Amino acid sequence: MNPLIALVRSRNLSTVIQIVFDKIFRPRVSGFNSIKNLFINKKGVEIGGPSRIFSDKGIMPVYSLAENVDGCNFNTCTTWEGKIEEGKNYRFVEGKCGYQFICEGVDVPVIPKNSYDFVLSSNSLEHISNPLKAVNNWLQLLKPDGVIVLILPRKESNFDHKRPVTSFQHLMDDYNNNVGEDDTTHVEEILQLHDLSLDPLAGGYENFKKRSLDNINNRCLHHHVFDLKLLEEICGHFNLSVLVKTRRTIDYTIVAKKVGE
Repeated sequence: MNPLIALVRSRNLSTVIQIVFDKIFRPRVSGFNSIKNLFINKKGVEIGGPSRIFSDKGIMPVYSLAENVDGCNFNTCTTWEGKIEEGKNYRFVEGKCGYQFICEGVDVPVIPKNSYDFVLSSNSLEHISNPLKAVNNWLQLLKPDGVIVLILPRKESNFDHKRPVTSFQHLMDDYNNNVGEDDTTHVEEILQLHDLSLDPLAGGYENFKKRSLDNINNRCLHHHVFDLKLLEEICGHFNLSVLVKTRRTIDYTIVAKKVGE
């Protein structure tokens, strides 16, 4: 089935129109102008990416404001970036290259701590099995008063729309149990509730199941499903000061400040 037809069948028409509008025109995040100075001539690191969302045509055009942005990807070949290699080749904007780290996005073991003014994460936290561990480690990369930007997909706009939002207690349990990236806890739920008609790249059920069971090598699974309330709970857990929070038809954005230490 055509994904657009599937989308229309699973939503009301006004919602579909808004989803299409957001994906095509990508209106700026509300409140972005009030925080632009946090990125001007600053240094940041992005987990995953580069992402169109942070380009001049995106909803948060951070790249062109920044002095430098480094990147972190978990492998030298990913579903989203293709083949990449470590080194000064993270092309986040035309004419500028940051350093491409190849390491786990949860532990970020080789990225220097207390070195960045901001951390960016667009549509990556849902692919991580232990989100609180990841956010805790990302915050350690920040200088005092640094900011973290989290952008997560809104389930109503994609193949997760049948799945329940993950509870904060579940995230805490995963953190306390030190769940690793080889975790397959959610595979059964995903195989039952993932709407394949909205995920044409996944292929048929058997191919999708095979890919899901091999997640340690491809990281395509959405382990958890987020909403704005859950993101606020995460920020509260880490005593972050929320500067911007927005809900669009296709995603959530939260920008939070690390309180100076």
